[in-house]
Amino acid sequence: MTKNNRLDRVNEELKKTISNVLTFELQNSKVTGMVSVTKVRITPDFRYAKVYVSLLNSKSNTKTMEGLKESAGFIRAQIAKTMNLRVTPELSFEIDDSMEYGAKIDKILNELNHKEEK
Repeated sequence: MTKNNRLDRVNEELKKTISNVLTFELQNSKVTGMVSVTKVRITPDFRYAKVYVSLLNSKSNTKTMEGLKESAGFIRAQIAKTMNLRVTPELSFEIDDSMEYGAKIDKILNELNHKEEK
């Protein structure tokens, strides 16, 4: 078994676990709207994990990200309870704007198509 397979499996498992914690257990008033985990990238030494999130209907993206950073310790503790890892990674949260980027590209392509049709 290669190390990459293991990293991919751990990334997937972390993604599921963090999504569950955010959906059912996290009670931070700053975290508003729907927060979905789009991907997780753990370092090869398993010490750090970057969690990419997509925010929908959030009152304030800045406040929600602040809330997630504040809650990182709680989320990490839940991961430690749920997953069997020797080291529970430190979490850092990043906004994944690939959805917005994709929508913007779609809009541009649609506008170009309409111009060609005229």
